[in-house]
Amino acid sequence: MLFATLGGAAAPGTLDIAFANLRSNKGMMRLCLTLAPKNFPECSDDTAAVTRSVRTTDGHIHIDGLPSGEYALALIHDANSNGKLDTFAGIPTEGIGFSRNPSLGFGPPKFAAAQFAIGTGATGQTVRMKYFL
Repeated sequence: MLFATLGGAAAPGTLDIAFANLRSNKGMMRLCLTLAPKNFPECSDDTAAVTRSVRTTDGHIHIDGLPSGEYALALIHDANSNGKLDTFAGIPTEGIGFSRNPSLGFGPPKFAAAQFAIGTGATGQTVRMKYFL
């Protein structure tokens, strides 16, 4: 018991992300995982954000070594593998999804709607992809 209270920093957490409702297995899944509400959902100015790209056929993404905190994640089904979310008249033509699967209206959800906690153990999220066109 004494050893459990000594020692310092908490063990890092892990996150397993499954993606569901893919329209096809073409292309890549692009992930943005952030602790910063102002950088959600793009992570473009967030040097601490975790970004990953995996084949859609992988079916999931696993991330180790995450510090505890309140995160939000965004996924893009980049079906044509061009490295960006394609749109037509501002409407995504490729699939998008967010942690906690919030309702979508005009624009992406707020950080708070997609927010979830990562602690020292394993955490999981299943993201249901949505397509508008």
